[in-house]
Amino acid sequence: MQLLRGALIVDGVLSPAWTGDLLFDASGILEIGPDLSGRVGSHVSVRDCQGLALAPGFIDVHTHDDAALLLDPAMRPKLSQGVTTVVVGNCGISLVPLRLAPDQALPPPLNLLPAEAYRYARFADYRAALEAAQPAVNVLALVGHTALRAACMPELDRPARPAELAAMCALLDQALAEGAGGLSSGTFYAPAAAAPPEELLALARVAARHSGRIYATHLRDEMAGVLAAIEEAADTAHQAGLPLQISHHKCAGHRQWGRAIETLALIERLARRQDLGLDVYPYLAGSTVLREDLVDGHTPIRLTWSAPHPERSGQWLAEVASEWGVTEVEACRRLQPGGACYFQMCEDDVDRILAHPLAMIGSDGLPHDRQPHPRLWGAFPRVLAHYSRERGLLSLERAVHKMSGQSAQRFGLLHERGQLRPGAAADLLLFDPAVVQDAADYADPCRPARGIEAVWVNGRLALEAGVERARAGRVLSPCASRAAGASSS
Repeated sequence: MQLLRGALIVDGVLSPAWTGDLLFDASGILEIGPDLSGRVGSHVSVRDCQGLALAPGFIDVHTHDDAALLLDPAMRPKLSQGVTTVVVGNCGISLVPLRLAPDQALPPPLNLLPAEAYRYARFADYRAALEAAQPAVNVLALVGHTALRAACMPELDRPARPAELAAMCALLDQALAEGAGGLSSGTFYAPAAAAPPEELLALARVAARHSGRIYATHLRDEMAGVLAAIEEAADTAHQAGLPLQISHHKCAGHRQWGRAIETLALIERLARRQDLGLDVYPYLAGSTVLREDLVDGHTPIRLTWSAPHPERSGQWLAEVASEWGVTEVEACRRLQPGGACYFQMCEDDVDRILAHPLAMIGSDGLPHDRQPHPRLWGAFPRVLAHYSRERGLLSLERAVHKMSGQSAQRFGLLHERGQLRPGAAADLLLFDPAVVQDAADYADPCRPARGIEAVWVNGRLALEAGVERARAGRVLSPCASRAAGASSS
């Protein structure tokens, strides 16, 4: 049993911050009050937290940590930011239910996860592997539409045939029954682009039969056709009766800059008829696989990895093209398969989206990139430092809410996580609000943040002064009584 004394309590559900004490053990948070020190015995460990803020552990609602949880279960990129729960299986990319044959190709974007990790035909098998690995953070796993297609279809450049769609639905149904948290899609990418809305609707209806599940989507188009893509995703979720999460919402490409005013107005209108939310990462650059169609001559592109030319990781595509004496498109072609950061967004749009009441924070970090986007190590402290303390775009309470209570509510976890209250799980973050700062940048993207004092996961000390301690993460499933909608108060 431990008492955290004299901390600035930021409870994750938008209550004004106040100074007080919190008592907890491995069973969860026991008591919160203005002064508990006189009510506990000598057997209780007391930690003085004066000058520090205490918040619920952050929930990263958009990750690609599916294999990282198994291959590097210490999960330092997330723990060092105060993240205690990750949502995996996003953008249609999940390890379940794809078990790769020895000669089976792994098309982008499935290759954002290592090929050797695709060995789980059932969610129960993946869950067992996670439990055996004992990662340092909790995990909620979605099932990817693209992974379902790859498991059931010999070619992916067409709609699923009736028998193939039935097989996909059966696999999804089984995974959800075994504890998966919902369905994700990524029709932005070639292996899923040929899927018509009817294919996605059939799968969404399967997910809707399981209480508390969600549909998260990387929209078909985040550029010129973004409004139509939002409407397609919303219609699919609405017809299925399933909550919708728009993944890493953005207006990508310089011709779309300023259009967040339009997209958010549409999202607000749709949210009046259905359960809808969105997430965003706090940067002007995105990151994904190398694609020639994203090379437009205007967007700066920084390489994160290249299979044929690994030495080019961290370099600018334009510099590589100039050195080779070829166009950027040709250089992109020669560097594939690979990945890159695309500086596609403008600051005004990111500000509008991040500050919107329906928006929560997801890192979208890619842990297997050779030179990853700094969001992998820095997204959450960046919100606290740059967007809250330095610029005042968000109050401290609102910033923490977008990374804890709002996220927990959205993904069906609020009954036990995302807030500081007696009875909730003791996923806790202690940080210095005057010091906390992301340190990762594009040149040196794997530096841990400053100002994160300690992190507890399920009541056990997981990180202290930058040193990993116990690994106490659990595999989570949504609560059947999932609260509808993201908080907009």
